[in-house]
Amino acid sequence: MELLSALSLGELALSFSRVPLFPVFDLSYFIVSILYLKYEPGAVELSRRHPVASWLCAMLHCFGSYILADLLLGEPLIDYFSNNSSILLASAVWYLIFFCPLDLFYKCVCFLPVKLIFVAMKEVVRVRKIAVGIHHAHHHYHHGWFVMIATGWVKGSGVALMSNFEQLLRGVWKPETNEILHMSFPTKASLYGAILFTLQQTRWLPVSKASLIFIFTMFMVSCKVFLTATHSHTSPFDALEGYICPVLFGSACGGDHHHDNHGGSHGGGGPGAQHSAMPAKSKEELSEGSRKKKTKKAD
Repeated sequence: MELLSALSLGELALSFSRVPLFPVFDLSYFIVSILYLKYEPGAVELSRRHPVASWLCAMLHCFGSYILADLLLGEPLIDYFSNNSSILLASAVWYLIFFCPLDLFYKCVCFLPVKLIFVAMKEVVRVRKIAVGIHHAHHHYHHGWFVMIATGWVKGSGVALMSNFEQLLRGVWKPETNEILHMSFPTKASLYGAILFTLQQTRWLPVSKASLIFIFTMFMVSCKVFLTATHSHTSPFDALEGYICPVLFGSACGGDHHHDNHGGSHGGGGPGAQHSAMPAKSKEELSEGSRKKKTKKAD
């Protein structure tokens, strides 16, 4: 209690915002990002047959957010690759995850308690990148709210928004997996976080940047650790969107459409399936009746 009274939330948030990300937090970010790459179908075979393509995919998973942000702001796309320390660290992680003997490194970082720590540390990096991206965009466009939101969004979403391009490097083309059409929780949270940090940057949100970083980081860490621990793919925003989207847009949002499409294709229980089944059934009944009439006439 004495420690809590001596150290206010503002001072704690300020100290937290000044914690350096390199190398510990960046290392965790690289580990989790490249783990997700290895989970992709065919990623292991690609690393054996085409290691250069696999390495490029790993770099996109680690630095895709910087490339997209530079593209939006008209800066050199390859600028971040001049950071030799980060490139070498990410390359070392890629090599250990894909080529470590007996997959020892992969098994260690996939151990759930260890993985949860890395996931939590990755969210610290994500939130800091959103804040830095919006500050950088504000330096170029003082009144460009949408520019700031877009820059912060791509900074936080990383390779998710350029997943189709990353798939092309692996020889895969799946346009139906577009992240814009089916947003995951990190992508949605990055968008909402970008809006909050933009309001704070333009002084419409009466809170310090350090406090907002601390609060939003705690929210992201709690949600992502819980979702990872429970192996859940749902979003904490689903319940809220379920109420708001029908009011504003007259229908459910993207996640529900995606679910309905799968339900209709597999279960056939949707309204479209019922309408399509009705004409088929009536045709069968008509053909049955016509056969009976012909049989009576023949008799």
